[in-house]
Amino acid sequence: MADKQLQLVVVTPETTLLDEPVSGLRFPLFDGQIGVLPGRAPLVGRLGSGELSITTSSGNRSYFLDGGFVQINGAVVTLLTARCIPAAEIDADAARRSLDEAKSRKAVEDSDFGSRFRDQERARRMLALKK
Repeated sequence: MADKQLQLVVVTPETTLLDEPVSGLRFPLFDGQIGVLPGRAPLVGRLGSGELSITTSSGNRSYFLDGGFVQINGAVVTLLTARCIPAAEIDADAARRSLDEAKSRKAVEDSDFGSRFRDQERARRMLALKK
């Protein structure tokens, strides 16, 4: 019988931001979204940037997740990420400035196009989460 709770652990370079039981969560992978409920098969994957949505006994919460890796092993979901910001703490003005800067950046090499696109998408997703 599957557990009814998952243990979510979110680790950034500075700290362990979250280490708490959740009943479900949704987050971006590099190539799409994934939802996780208790009883999920093991998984290792690459995170994208976007909304981390968690469901706990006290309600739903959202965070902005900025890439990294995920490991699901039994009832433990571990997210290793460069940055995880509570949705309420997102600075919309800074995200708009980042978007404007990325749009105005000239791309000379192929890697410049990819970098500019990722920066634009990151800023757009932050703005969408703030709304």
